[in-house]
Amino acid sequence: MTDESGVAHHDHGDEAHGHSHNHDPGHGHGGSASSRKLALVSAINIVGFVVELAGGLLFGSVALISDAVHMLFDALAYVMAFTASYVADRYEGSEWWSYGLHRLEPLAAFLNGVLLIPMVGYILWESYQRFLTPIEIGTVPTIVIAIGGLAVNVGSVFILQGGEMSLNEKGAFYHLLGDAGGSIAVIISVVVVEVTGITVIDPIAAALIAGIVLWSAGKVLRGSGAIFFMKTPFQPEHVREDIEAVDGVDHIDDWHAWQICSQITVATAHVETSVETMSEADTVTQQIHHVLEEHGVDHATIELSPAYGDRRTHLSSHAH
Repeated sequence: MTDESGVAHHDHGDEAHGHSHNHDPGHGHGGSASSRKLALVSAINIVGFVVELAGGLLFGSVALISDAVHMLFDALAYVMAFTASYVADRYEGSEWWSYGLHRLEPLAAFLNGVLLIPMVGYILWESYQRFLTPIEIGTVPTIVIAIGGLAVNVGSVFILQGGEMSLNEKGAFYHLLGDAGGSIAVIISVVVVEVTGITVIDPIAAALIAGIVLWSAGKVLRGSGAIFFMKTPFQPEHVREDIEAVDGVDHIDDWHAWQICSQITVATAHVETSVETMSEADTVTQQIHHVLEEHGVDHATIELSPAYGDRRTHLSSHAH
């Protein structure tokens, strides 16, 4: 319907609705490249775990065993992340699942973070036992294996780095940083043991690894938790200022922004406008979409209401 001023809008009372849809066929939500990276990193770290665990058991280094367990949980984390990414990439959604299965990404990342918590307890317990009862360590082979573990970490980081990382890739990246720190701690501790003969350095290094692991878990849980609890993924006051700076926008009544996964950001906004024609309203709507896109929004629903007249009327526009 059109009011006396000429602004076209739609009245909820008679169920008349008008929507304009903009589709970007080039928009991607994570791609198979992420899945391939995670699969390769998973395979490399499983091999690294087997080698480090065998070395730690054979040569008596609890720090190396701890680093091996760290690598195992990381490998499982990468497998879960790969599975979530693979499934989400191949199921784009339906009317029942309008955003596909992209929520698997933050779910997998959250579970990965949770898996790190019991590992911290295990490492601390083993470190405490070895601190009370130190044992002799095979220093030379332990150093060689730890250097191999560090090479695995560095190679995995090289595979993941470059470009914008998904949440699962970030989770894997933080795991790898923790692994690399653990391998370095093992190398340093074993060198100190070899030089000084003070074997308690080994469990102390293992406890330091536990601290690195706990930091990694916190990063992953914080990022995935922010998505699950629908935290606004950017500074809301900046977006409000930019939208209200658009010509024709009087005021933002209400707006929300949240993430489906790390690659998909959604927003809705109810905006009061002073424009008086349909073409002016379309221009305002497109400018608001542009502002939201600059802040990383992929899908937006904009509702325009005149800043005068019947407040029950509005003009809606959806962009996907």
